[in-house]
Amino acid sequence: MEPTVLGGKLASSLMGPLLKRLFVADGPGAGLVDRPVRLRSLVSFRGEKRALVEKDVHKLAEHLVRQAVDSPGEPPFRAGEQIAVADALARRLLALGDLDMDDVQAVRLGHRELAAKLAHAAAAPAGLSLDGLSPDARYFLDSATEWACLQILEFFTRRSTFVARTLVEQTRSQAELIAKIDALLARTPRPDARDTGFERRYRSYVAQHHNHLTIYGIDLRDSPDHWPLEVAYLSLEATADEERSLPGDDSGPAPATLRLPAEEALHAHDRVLLRGDAGSGKTTLVQWLAVTAAQEGARIPYVLPLRTLIRGGALPAPEAFLTAVSCPLSAPQGWAERVLAAGRGLVLVDGLDEIPDADRHGTRAWLLSLIHAFPGNRWLLTSRPSAVRPDRLAAEGFRELALAPMRRTDVATFVRRWHTAARAPEFEGPLLDSLRTKRDLARLATNPLMCGLICALHRERRGYLPTGRKELYEAALTMLLARRDRERGMGSVDEVELGEETQLELLQRLAYALVLSGRTEMDLETAEAIVDRCLPSVALPGGWNAPTVLRTLLLRSGMVRQPVAGVLDFVHRTFQDYLGARYAVEEGHLDVLVGHAADTHWEDVIRMAVAHARPRERAFLLRQLLAGEVPRLTLLALACLEHAAALDAGVRAEVERRAAALIPPRAAEDAKALAEAGPLVLELLPGPEGLTREEALGVTITASVLGTEEPEGALGVLRRFRGHPDLEVRRQLAGTWSRFDTAVYASEVLDHLDRESLFVRCESAEQRAALTGMRPWRGLAFLGTHSAGQILAAVPEPGTLTFLDLRDNPLLTDLGALLPFGSLRELQLARCPKARGLDGLAGLSLAELVCGQIADVTGLGSLRSLVRLSADQELPGDSLTAVLPLEAGLEFLFLGRDSTNRTGLRGLEHWTSLTELSLGPLTRELSAADWQAVVALPELKQLHLNARILRELPRSIDHMPELPGVSALRVPGLLGTEDFSALARRLPRLRTLTLQNMPGHTFPLSHFSEHFPEADVSLSRR
Repeated sequence: MEPTVLGGKLASSLMGPLLKRLFVADGPGAGLVDRPVRLRSLVSFRGEKRALVEKDVHKLAEHLVRQAVDSPGEPPFRAGEQIAVADALARRLLALGDLDMDDVQAVRLGHRELAAKLAHAAAAPAGLSLDGLSPDARYFLDSATEWACLQILEFFTRRSTFVARTLVEQTRSQAELIAKIDALLARTPRPDARDTGFERRYRSYVAQHHNHLTIYGIDLRDSPDHWPLEVAYLSLEATADEERSLPGDDSGPAPATLRLPAEEALHAHDRVLLRGDAGSGKTTLVQWLAVTAAQEGARIPYVLPLRTLIRGGALPAPEAFLTAVSCPLSAPQGWAERVLAAGRGLVLVDGLDEIPDADRHGTRAWLLSLIHAFPGNRWLLTSRPSAVRPDRLAAEGFRELALAPMRRTDVATFVRRWHTAARAPEFEGPLLDSLRTKRDLARLATNPLMCGLICALHRERRGYLPTGRKELYEAALTMLLARRDRERGMGSVDEVELGEETQLELLQRLAYALVLSGRTEMDLETAEAIVDRCLPSVALPGGWNAPTVLRTLLLRSGMVRQPVAGVLDFVHRTFQDYLGARYAVEEGHLDVLVGHAADTHWEDVIRMAVAHARPRERAFLLRQLLAGEVPRLTLLALACLEHAAALDAGVRAEVERRAAALIPPRAAEDAKALAEAGPLVLELLPGPEGLTREEALGVTITASVLGTEEPEGALGVLRRFRGHPDLEVRRQLAGTWSRFDTAVYASEVLDHLDRESLFVRCESAEQRAALTGMRPWRGLAFLGTHSAGQILAAVPEPGTLTFLDLRDNPLLTDLGALLPFGSLRELQLARCPKARGLDGLAGLSLAELVCGQIADVTGLGSLRSLVRLSADQELPGDSLTAVLPLEAGLEFLFLGRDSTNRTGLRGLEHWTSLTELSLGPLTRELSAADWQAVVALPELKQLHLNARILRELPRSIDHMPELPGVSALRVPGLLGTEDFSALARRLPRLRTLTLQNMPGHTFPLSHFSEHFPEADVSLSRR
């Protein structure tokens, strides 16, 4: 019969489920536990736990054959052969358990080959012969076997282990193939295969060899002189002067300064000349670029320090690059040329300024020949500014960039990373505070070299760097003038080699000339004239002229530079002051120093002069500073004491006695007066240890006032008080946020404050953004224009807010938008001219509401939970009961300007729970009927009367009856001319009287206290 007919008779829907019973249930995974998984372990009629026995398989075969015979249509064979065919089919199915293969191999074999193997396996052991069967029966048997195998293989491919095992088999095959190929390549390597293996080892070497920073030229016992590059590296900024046309400007290109991260210098240009002063980070950048390239693998880095290459005589060809820098790896023959020819090189040539001037022309020719021979690579050349004149390499396609000084944020980041690398976190905070408050120290820390030196010396002295600043300058000078070049292996760079003392003598004369002129730069002609006058007094061989010596100073000292052509200045103003003071003391120019003491630009010069001076000279200088009894000069004398190790005891005591009257400030007025002395004060402010709460508040007020002029230094002081427990100190810290960088102040101060009874003001979008990054605040004040949505977005956890103050906000409309602040207890609304819908806040449990100058107050009556209420605008209706919440148990009520114009105090007697009534600068006279409402308040104990009522509405007091229940009175806004005699007669049992003056007005307390002889009278000054 035809196979299609057989397929119809043995339908898959019937045969599949039947044949599935031949196999045990499969489990998850790839089936790797029993390797390989043979078919004998899958069938269900073998092993100890049998789901089927041979008899069951025979019944299964009989059922399949019967289905085919009983189906409609022509029988596939004679009826008498049914038993024999079923028996033969059963034996073929049982032969599955004898095949030495797994399911994956069976599927790979195919259903026809599998059927043939089953037929052979079933016939071989028992000698089974099919000779007795008719051709139709044999054909049916073979077709049925193939059809069964097709269903079996379909079953195999659906097992959960099959796909996973197939992938495993493929992976194994691939791994074997790769291993064989690798073995073949190892026996017969090609040149590019050798290159690949070497490059892997070379990149690893570069990444490890250059992955550290080193400070040359200092001797420190406990501080590291090197640390991991990836920990301490700081992204520096490079600048370039360019001509740019502004959008919409037809006037043509205008000069502009481009700023970009230095490590991105080669992204847009493949040839860069990078200039930078001594210690600015040129070599560090070279190392970073090399390590990064080695790790990423896209380019092959070559680090070529010229001071090393020049020692070998002729500059190296590419094949000698590695040998010239003492790389221990041996490259395959021609590897470097193949890399450069393919344009895969990153060639980093460091230190054009570190080779003799006579060799620079040849070095330039060598570099350009390499560039022309191997186009497509990236090239970086570094140099100090004075070693290469501007645009010297512009014609060769080099873009010129200059490393910029580090910013304050960069310095802070460097300090943190340095202390992390040095594992000295305990010294990080004090040093950051010193860098903020010590201006000359901050001016020194403008490049990685000086920052590293400051960090190391600070740690070496166990955190007491401010008492040894002279040592810092001396260490820095020694490092820059002599030791750094020597320890980096550099010999004489030019025909003149200047010793440290010779350089100091020349530099201090240049510095003193600048100090006397009040400038920070001079032209080269003036500088050459100063050097020329100095040459006879320094130990230099004859024949060396001033231009040559000055050029050497510019190139190698690291102290002076040429910011522009023809101009000289010091790399740090603090070095100019230090060296100028040194020369002034050596020459005995003490009167000159004293004569300039009133000039703030001479502050650091005078302090350094005290450091350089002998004890008698120090005493003279300090006495002269005290002589004028000028607070700023007294503080300058105090600042000088840190540099005066040896000093007359009497002079020291007098300086400290005079300064003690100024520092710490003990009142707000003293604090503000102290701030007038300028940023110098910040270095001298103590605390918080050992200060009273008044002194601590005074210090924070002084630092806050100076925040605008010297924000970094002021922040360093305020940061020390962020853990102070006093509420007034914490309020001062929270209230001065707007004077500082928003994000920095938030993270450095605000986020560390104790939130108890404290709120913070938010006035800008930047401050709103900073709020989202801080711990939740329970009290917030939004001043100015903020929409309700912006306010909600600034409070990530609205359920924590209990106090909210909204002022001067024209965007606030529907007050119901504040409902998400579900825990709100106190709300203040002032000058929000479009705000309405107080009834929308009825769902909140408000205990206190302050409202003034809002659009509508008619919803007040729905706020039943109020205990304290202040209204500072005209109230609608003819009685307070028409607008105030009748069901609220008010204990405090304030009625301000215009509040009583229509209502008077009528209806006030309704709130019998009132204990405190405050009347502001009313504009309507109070009548006797108004006061009768007050008399009817049984719990009233405290009364507040604005002094304007006494001055402008005196008849209000005439109408006032006796209030025997009032024991406390507060009168703000006093000018000192008011008459209290009428009040005294109406408050017979007054025990506490608190007075507050108007700003700018003073008066004797006795003027008012005589009317209340039995009361405790106090004055709160404004």
